[in-house]
Amino acid sequence: MSIQRRTLGTISHDGSPLEVSALGLGCMGMSEFYGTGDEATGIATIHRALDLGVTFLDTADMYGPFTNERLVGKAIADRRDEVQLATKFGNERAEDGARLGINGRPDYVRSACDASLQRLGVDHIDLYYQHRVDQSVPIEETVGAMKQLVEAGKVRHLGLSEASVDTIRRAHATHPITALQTEWSLFTRDLEDQILPTVRELGIGLVPYSPLGRGLLTGAITSEQALEDGDSRRTAYFPRFQGEALEANLVLVARIRELAGTLGCTPGQLALAWVLAQGDDVVPIPGTKRVAYLEENVGAAAVTLSIEDLAALDAAVPRDAVAGARYGDMSSIDA
Repeated sequence: MSIQRRTLGTISHDGSPLEVSALGLGCMGMSEFYGTGDEATGIATIHRALDLGVTFLDTADMYGPFTNERLVGKAIADRRDEVQLATKFGNERAEDGARLGINGRPDYVRSACDASLQRLGVDHIDLYYQHRVDQSVPIEETVGAMKQLVEAGKVRHLGLSEASVDTIRRAHATHPITALQTEWSLFTRDLEDQILPTVRELGIGLVPYSPLGRGLLTGAITSEQALEDGDSRRTAYFPRFQGEALEANLVLVARIRELAGTLGCTPGQLALAWVLAQGDDVVPIPGTKRVAYLEENVGAAAVTLSIEDLAALDAAVPRDAVAGARYGDMSSIDA
């Protein structure tokens, strides 16, 4: 099947919009956080994604740390022209993985970009995000440095991740913001109150990460024991996977599974189809490190939901029904 294309953002520095595949691929889990990763398997998954028309790839310097950008760089080395490449800076880490905090200082923006370009083996980044907002640095200074990267030809488009309405407006006034990356799924809908209206008013595209609720919405996770020992979802950092919260959330997943059965798709495909149905300015980036799951995700693009289907989903999974916060520590989120 062919994946349709969507455009992120309505304003750019040179008038050329960022056109991407309607479904992207989050590459983080190939290197860290969700159990053990394997470079060869990750590269094979990226190659299969490109073959299927999924050309919007998402990584960040802190994944690994640093190893995920190298993996993505190897995977696209001879296919760069097919790819819309997104990476991020701001969650600063040391080589040994130690977290050094959030850094939005202009000098760091410039050095982080140069390091990402080298690891990725490319001469430009199509979409460069500030991964988290540095509360100690005015957003105008951070985005001002990002703007210089655009002027230097190192970056084509700018993005923010997990930014507040005020930050988005101030950043966009400094330089056009093409996309906001934030969490959005049937299980996480708080952005619909203020963030979504704001980005649509400003003509900023939306890139939902974790559109499958970190795997919960696929139905594949039936207990905490279904996750590998080293999987971060088994920690208190992800409350929705813990104890009674997980049990309550699995009840909701069962309802999604039932609806998916009536539509002839998997629970994960239904959850992704719901995100895709939210607008042509929305491009979810489900992450996976396995070809089989990638192919299942791509199948969501063929699932068409009627108004009645969307209403049935809203009834089955009320907006505030999910148990547990999305993060155990929300201190890094700009609210």
